[in-house]
Amino acid sequence: MPQMDTYKNRAVYIEFIAKEDFAEIPHKERFTIVFITSGSMNIKLNDYPIKISAPTILCLSKDDRVEVIEKNKIAAQSFCFHPDFFNTAYFSEEKGYMSNSLKIETGLSLFKKDDVGTGVFAVTEKAYPKLYEWFFIMGTEVYAQSDPLWVCRIKKYLIQILGLLEELNSHSEQSPVDLVLEYIHTNYSDKISLEDLISCAHINRVSLNKMFKDLTGFTAMGYLLTYRLKVAESLLTHTDMSLNEIARATGFEYDTYFIKQFTAKRGMTPTEFRKESREFAYYQH
Repeated sequence: MPQMDTYKNRAVYIEFIAKEDFAEIPHKERFTIVFITSGSMNIKLNDYPIKISAPTILCLSKDDRVEVIEKNKIAAQSFCFHPDFFNTAYFSEEKGYMSNSLKIETGLSLFKKDDVGTGVFAVTEKAYPKLYEWFFIMGTEVYAQSDPLWVCRIKKYLIQILGLLEELNSHSEQSPVDLVLEYIHTNYSDKISLEDLISCAHINRVSLNKMFKDLTGFTAMGYLLTYRLKVAESLLTHTDMSLNEIARATGFEYDTYFIKQFTAKRGMTPTEFRKESREFAYYQH
């Protein structure tokens, strides 16, 4: 069932289930994220047997088939969203509410099932608190609709969850650089210093930056800035959050510094980027 946005009188095609019983997953015509927080279970996913132990996140597309064979003290919650959730109308001062063809790209690879991807992602000890917090806030906003930007807030946390899972899945080793990447992808919204990254990697600054440049083309702090701006782009495109809110959500202490860095790296201001990305999607549609 869609949620009715009481502020804007529209249907929002999302649903949060606080106690997932696995009786009706995946949810019809939706992407479904199941966060298993305790216990273990044996399932067949598309006829392939899988044993799952908490904490784990299960990413399901509408075409997946799930059969629960056995559950052992399992506790889980789920969030599902229609593929068009990120295509909801946005407001233009000139034209009012406009539908568009904005497409989220972050994290969609998590829902693909092939020889590499199973849709089952173990949650690391360091990532668990953030994922749990973001999931909790999404669920709270679905029911509370605390202010007119509640949908934007859910989009924000969904983008962060999918982005973190995608990054953790692409760096599964435990080299010094992988340890720092996990730290950045989990904590980029917080204040991070070079000393924090050096401490995480257990190597000196020169060695860390050399290894980072070899792998990513950036220094450690340069990669942090690049990743923050990448998340900011998604928030600018898919939400109506203010620049100050986006700055805080991506680890910039002041919106003026965020605007300065974004403009220097992207060649346009955040406001110009938001307008251009939405107008492009609208006219393409």
